[in-house]
Amino acid sequence: MLIFIFIYAVILVAIGTFIGRKVKSASDFFVAGRKFGTGLLFTSLIAANLGAGSTVGVAALAYTHGVSAWWWIGSAGIGSLILAYIVGPKIWRIAREHNYYTLSDYLDARYSKAFSGIISLMMSVGTLALFAGQLLGIAWILEVVAGIPKTQGVITGAVVTTLYFAAGGILSSAVVNIVEVAVILAGFIIAVPYVWSYAGGIEGVRSAVSRPEYFDAFGMGSTAIIGYIVMLVPSFFISPGLIGKVFAAENERAVKNGTALNGLVQLIFAVIPVIIGMSAGACFPELSRADLALPSAMKEMMPFFAASLALAGIFAAEVSTADTVLYMLAGSINNDLYKRFFNPNISDKNLLNVSRIVTVICGVIGVILALRLESIISALTIFYSLMSVSLSAPLLFGLFTKRAGNFGALLSAVSGAGLTVYMTFGGFGGSLSVAGVNLNASTCGIILSFAVMGLSLLKGEGR
Repeated sequence: MLIFIFIYAVILVAIGTFIGRKVKSASDFFVAGRKFGTGLLFTSLIAANLGAGSTVGVAALAYTHGVSAWWWIGSAGIGSLILAYIVGPKIWRIAREHNYYTLSDYLDARYSKAFSGIISLMMSVGTLALFAGQLLGIAWILEVVAGIPKTQGVITGAVVTTLYFAAGGILSSAVVNIVEVAVILAGFIIAVPYVWSYAGGIEGVRSAVSRPEYFDAFGMGSTAIIGYIVMLVPSFFISPGLIGKVFAAENERAVKNGTALNGLVQLIFAVIPVIIGMSAGACFPELSRADLALPSAMKEMMPFFAASLALAGIFAAEVSTADTVLYMLAGSINNDLYKRFFNPNISDKNLLNVSRIVTVICGVIGVILALRLESIISALTIFYSLMSVSLSAPLLFGLFTKRAGNFGALLSAVSGAGLTVYMTFGGFGGSLSVAGVNLNASTCGIILSFAVMGLSLLKGEGR
């Protein structure tokens, strides 16, 4: 199996390097010349969204909590549909008109350079955690398949992803994503009947797991589910990485159709890692860590040929999302921070070279961070919480009302993020009870950010 995955990784790097030869400018690197049709936008988005969290992470949640793990990907799918029909078309038109490369370009023009800089800095920190989460997913796969230690597994994932993305940016990743999506979907579709049959179907799982909440769609509790909805739904229509891919669309029709198809596939795909995680929970209740549920199920519950394809599918899922994370980092650090604040007169060619160098540096930092984090979900939660509480209100208010202003956006982002961090480290006991429902840190933070942004409209300082 290791040889199969190694050959697959070499193919990805080769494709990315070949496509990278066609990338001659920063415009090609960041928005692929704005030539993505419906199909290419769909594969680029779905490959980005089916990563470590949606596969290894959700299977781990299902291993522990059962059916209710669906809410992680389900929330992402809902957010993607909002991006398709509400946020995406409007911000694409603005980006096309003003030749924006990144979401921060829009925030700079809509609010201020200071606001876009603060958001870019926060996103850079959070995105490094997200990248580390993807590398952890790859590491767990290689550990189960070949007994490769975590450190070597993390480094392997970083090398593969960094090489092909640094070569050609979003264009390389988009073409590689076509191969990855085919492998992801084939691998997971093949896996389901094998693992479900191995576990004895629903009766087998029920006999092995006696907890009623394991089979309840709301079994993990209202606090966790509301937290996922509030944290993840906005994350998938405000994400700088996803919006950057939308900027690459050739027309508004491609934005709507490609993004909507991505959302629908997520909603359908959501049941697959849940089934696999629950099957693993029934058959392997003593795993050392829940993150090993998915690769263990595919290795132990399937014949060799199917397991090889399925494990390649997981590997593809983690790598495909990792390249999107590198894209977000390249945009935040190079275009939004370095060019805007330190070298505004940099040439297009030099910006391309700097972007490639920074991509490699981020790959190294991602490795260091991945070795310090314990689980995929914890890594992803850092990113999604920071992004949702700081960016949701300013972006939505900025797009749909002219009264939104810079002071309100700054106060909204800082207050929401501040409350989230305070509660995460024990403030208010970590949650607040409202109408009998406990709201977690990120939920309270995003509610506060929207309230502050709404109140700021009364001042009428919009631009």
